[in-house]
Amino acid sequence: MQPIQANGYTIYFGDDGYTALNRFLAEQNYSKIFILTDTNANEFCVPSFLSQLATETPIEIVEIEPGELYKNIETCVGVWNALTELGADRKSIMINVGGGVVTDLGGFVAATFKRGIDFIHVPTTLLAMVDASVGGKNGIDLGTLKNQVGVISNPKMIVFDTAFLSSLPQMEMRSGLAEMLKHGLIADASYWEKFLNLEAIDVDGLDALIYTSVTIKNTIVTQDPTEKGIRKALNFGHTLGHAIESHFLESEDKKTLLHGEAIAVGMVLESHLSLAKGYISGTDYDTIKSTMNALYGVISFSDDDIAAILQLLIHDKKNEFGKIQFALLDGIGKVRIDQEADNELIVKAFADYKS
Repeated sequence: MQPIQANGYTIYFGDDGYTALNRFLAEQNYSKIFILTDTNANEFCVPSFLSQLATETPIEIVEIEPGELYKNIETCVGVWNALTELGADRKSIMINVGGGVVTDLGGFVAATFKRGIDFIHVPTTLLAMVDASVGGKNGIDLGTLKNQVGVISNPKMIVFDTAFLSSLPQMEMRSGLAEMLKHGLIADASYWEKFLNLEAIDVDGLDALIYTSVTIKNTIVTQDPTEKGIRKALNFGHTLGHAIESHFLESEDKKTLLHGEAIAVGMVLESHLSLAKGYISGTDYDTIKSTMNALYGVISFSDDDIAAILQLLIHDKKNEFGKIQFALLDGIGKVRIDQEADNELIVKAFADYKS
């Protein structure tokens, strides 16, 4: 697969990525290489990654706990302290080997340590490959509020090795798939239609779909790096999805949802908002709802859950002048940004989702 040129960096695939990475490390003469990973990726992915690394530069591994629960300032402080104790300086580089939590948090840690050191992403989950690692957004959660603190700072490169996906549980694959479905819904109707028959997709087909998803996201981001306009399209499903994810994260009596599971619900709900505003047809809405529900099941929401989720929407980072902003579908493959919807419409969307 041909490399994809992003804003000031390149996204590489397979062996080309390791070749480019080793050449880059040799040219830059870094003082130390710090590999940030979590316990899962350290077991299943880091040994393979290290076997591909050809460098005389000293390497240190910094490991964090896995999961969204640890994407917080306390973990950052731990990593900053570890970097300090292990002798990191401004000529050090951080390579983030892991899923979306590792790339989000690792990019933020690197961008802020000593006012910024270089970093590279090596995503190991489907979600990190098609979404989290691409686009320069790095950050952490504030309590259970998603991605409230962060920076936009680009890596020096991204290296994709889809062999890492072989160790990924099916539920994690489905989580990443949600972002790929989103890319089709907002940007490419023919791409969306490919997911309506998942049984026909083999390993080679998955690689091609990943490449298309990365291309779609990168095309949008390069037009609008700081999310002043069209990049807001990528928020489809995320306004309600993030609020749902936060609510389930903070509720002791509920099972924590994976990012993709929450976003899938968000896409159904926001598709209903699109329907209510006359932007999509009833047929398109029914197809979206049935596809998402078949893949992710139907989540149960009580009236109290919905009230709590509506309250969380107030804190959504995309809000402007106190108004909640949605990216809604304008037919399949197109999107309308900066859309508003009142609580009555949102409650009706939940009612239809549960029906």
